[in-house]
Amino acid sequence: MRVVLITLDNHLSDAVGRVNASLSREMPGVTLAIHAASGWASNLAALNACHDDIATGDIIIANMLFIEEHILAVMPALQARREACDAMVSFMSAGEVIKLTKLGRYQMDGAQGPFVTLLKKLRGAKPENSSGKASAGEKQIAMLKRLPKILRFIPGTAQDVRAYFLSMQYWLAGSEENIGNLVRFLIAKFADGPRRGLRDRVTFAAPKEYPEVGVYHPRLPARISNVADKLPAPPAGRKGTVGLLLMRSYVLSGDTGHYDGVIAAFEQRGLKVIPAFATGLDQRPAIDKFFMANGQSAIDALVSLSGFSPVGGPAYNDAKSAEGILAKLDVPYVAAHPVEFQTLQEWGASDRGLLPVEATMMVAIPELEGSTGPIVFGDRSDGSKGPCTGCEKACVFPATTGRVIQSCSDRTTMLASRVAKLVSLRRSARATRKIAIVIFNFPPNAGNTGTAAYLSVFESLHNTLKAMKAGGYTVTAPPSADVLREAITGGNAKRFGANANAAARIPADDHVRREKWLGAIERQWGPTPGKQQSDGSTIHVLGAQFGNVFVGVQPAFGYEGDPMRLLFEKGFAPAHAFSGFYRWITRFPSPTPYCSGGSRPD
Repeated sequence: MRVVLITLDNHLSDAVGRVNASLSREMPGVTLAIHAASGWASNLAALNACHDDIATGDIIIANMLFIEEHILAVMPALQARREACDAMVSFMSAGEVIKLTKLGRYQMDGAQGPFVTLLKKLRGAKPENSSGKASAGEKQIAMLKRLPKILRFIPGTAQDVRAYFLSMQYWLAGSEENIGNLVRFLIAKFADGPRRGLRDRVTFAAPKEYPEVGVYHPRLPARISNVADKLPAPPAGRKGTVGLLLMRSYVLSGDTGHYDGVIAAFEQRGLKVIPAFATGLDQRPAIDKFFMANGQSAIDALVSLSGFSPVGGPAYNDAKSAEGILAKLDVPYVAAHPVEFQTLQEWGASDRGLLPVEATMMVAIPELEGSTGPIVFGDRSDGSKGPCTGCEKACVFPATTGRVIQSCSDRTTMLASRVAKLVSLRRSARATRKIAIVIFNFPPNAGNTGTAAYLSVFESLHNTLKAMKAGGYTVTAPPSADVLREAITGGNAKRFGANANAAARIPADDHVRREKWLGAIERQWGPTPGKQQSDGSTIHVLGAQFGNVFVGVQPAFGYEGDPMRLLFEKGFAPAHAFSGFYRWITRFPSPTPYCSGGSRPD
């Protein structure tokens, strides 16, 4: 008996390996293989192995297949095997994959039979707007649990329909125990031909239930709980509280190495963490239960580690609902993500970093909803013992953990540092906060300072400064937008031969002492202080200070005269002036937040 599981990623790989060993001991000759679609693009051998297993599979479970290239890669093989296998079950996938489901006499081919009509009536009407989606999702989960109890008393094909919904229950609570019992259940119900005798030899337990909404911590006795009070005590001298959004499927499968690394890094910074999860891809129930108290936010920052929108996932997102819950929280929101579709070694060695699908799902969509600071925090090793070249640490992961997800120590430390600063900022008094605002200046040396496409940059900036002063920030706003413009673009520019007011001049020796990446920069741009925004002995920091607000002029990239190099230069080490500018604003006048007015440092 060959059971084949095809899914999006590898988060179940370790659990499936243990289940396979257990099944082999219980029923010699029974095997369970897992194939992750996320690795097919870079590993043709893995796709071919999947095709081979499908061609000989007796029970095939296909789930989380909704990306077109993944569907096209296996659809012909699934269609060819459908009639010959004992059973094929699919859920949480694209419609064409789900329609391949074949369980006994029940075939989900789109035919409107009496059971489909019954299920639609039981499901109820779809909500008219996004405000009802949270309750609708909870009702669907409740109905999923109720349906098998109802169908239990209806003979005939209804028993195969019942088997489908029970299979979904096992999958949605996908612990090692439930995945094992899902396989046993399908064998007991649908093993056929020479394998039919297995039906009498296998026993299975009902789906084990876990909290639909809960918290996780590696030091919890059972690792998960439905109440936050059981979380480990916060560090002494707690500096704030951070809500972490996790994927329930990873928590239940035990594949939590990347989460554990982030939790440890945050706690080392003196931050209390509330790592929470919810069933499915709508995190609002977890946010409402654990991150809110008496209608107010109970956290200082929100960090999503799911890689997806707070409301939605790889197949869809509900931006309006996500914006609603984020506005209700009203705290800094950072979206971090594992590199789901490649290994750490592949990511570290890649010139482009994230794949297009990763950049879209894990960066672009969350940013549209209000997230900031996207950052990779972990992934899987390729199991080769080869070093990851994503940073100078060159981490090596043991081959025995090659299929288990890891945290990237360099990135988790950076993530924890960023969030700790956001928490500290939120807890500070407005009058003490120091702000850096960078305005558009591209290409430089061409009178383009503050001329971003069709935007009244200086008028908007002047209004912003006045609003900040009224809001309690320490700001000395100029009397008009024209005076503001002259202070930034004029000032002492002629005195220093600069393109705008030189708010500071960084001595070459100071730049050499402080620049961590000096070697890479000098290989690309020559000796310090370089030729961009420099007088030969110092680097000019262009801009002007208005109380606790520094308005800087976007520094030169260095490639402005060579647009093709600007587009395709792989190393892209920043020029001395570029790096020096951003290092200066992080230490003097020590701004805590950073704003971009038409430009960005990356």
